[in-house]
Amino acid sequence: MISSIPSPEISYIDLGPLRLHFYALFILTGIILAVILSDHRLHKRGAERGTILDIALWAVPFGILGGRLFHVFTHPRDYFYEGADLLAIFYVWEGGLAIYGALLLGALGAYIGVRQAGLKFWSVADAIAPGLLLAQAIGRWGNYFNQELFGLPTDLPWALEIPASNPAYPEGFPAGVTFHPTFAYEMVWSLTGVLLLLILDRRLNLRFGRLFSLYLVIYSTGRAWIEAIRIDPSEIVLGLRINIWSAIVGVVIGLTIIIVQHYRHRGVEASIFRSQKVAEAEAEEPAEAK
Repeated sequence: MISSIPSPEISYIDLGPLRLHFYALFILTGIILAVILSDHRLHKRGAERGTILDIALWAVPFGILGGRLFHVFTHPRDYFYEGADLLAIFYVWEGGLAIYGALLLGALGAYIGVRQAGLKFWSVADAIAPGLLLAQAIGRWGNYFNQELFGLPTDLPWALEIPASNPAYPEGFPAGVTFHPTFAYEMVWSLTGVLLLLILDRRLNLRFGRLFSLYLVIYSTGRAWIEAIRIDPSEIVLGLRINIWSAIVGVVIGLTIIIVQHYRHRGVEASIFRSQKVAEAEAEEPAEAK
C-alpha cells in the first residue's frame, strides 16, 4: 500500500549539449494542448483554422514575461539580496511563473492579437478559457519535478516526500517529514474546472466573457484554499499570502464581469467578428478562392 509519493530524482535530461528541463517541457506541453483545444473551439464559432496561433504569438510571450515579473516582484528576497546573481531573474526553467502575472500581461498580448485578427476580445476569451485551465493543470507537473510548491506536513497516503537536502525544505522540520502535494491538488482542481467549463458552455452557451469569468472564479476559488496550506516563502500582506489576495481579486473580477455583461448583453452573440463587414469578408474568402 502506498504510504507516500516519492519526489523524482531528476528534473532535467541532457541531449548532447542541450539540457531539457521537465518544468519547461510541461509548460510547453500545456501551451500546445491549450492552442489545439482553443483552435477547435474558436473554429466552431466561425474563425479560420489557425487563427489562434496568430493570437498565441502575442499572448504566450507576454504571458511568460508577466508570469516571471509577477513572481520575481512578489518574491523579492529570493532575487534581491547582497551577493545575489541578478541573472537568476531570467532562469525561468528553475521554476517561478506566476499565473496571475501571466494572465495580466497575457491578456494584453491576446488583445493585440485579437484586434489584428478582427475578432471580439470577449469572444476569444470565452473560447480559450478551458484551454487556459488545461495548460495550468499540465504545467503544475513541472513543479513536481522541481520539488517545489508543497504544503503543510501530513501523513496522508498521498503525502509528498521531499529530501531534507532540498533548498526548499522548510526550516525547523526534521528529515523524513512528508507534505501536502499542493501542486497536485491544483492540477486536479484545474482539470475538474476544465470539464465543468466545457459542460456549462455546451448547455448554456456562455458568451460575452461569461465563460472566461467563470474560469477566473473557479480557478481563483481553488487557488485561495490551496495557497492557504502552502508553506513556501511568500510575501505577507495584512496577514495573508500575496497570492491569496490575488485569488480574491480574481474572484471579484470574475463576478463583476458576469454581472456587468449580464446587463450589457442579454441576447445571443451574432458574430465573433468586430464588425459585420469583417464577418462578411471572412465568409466570402472561401468562395473567392474557388
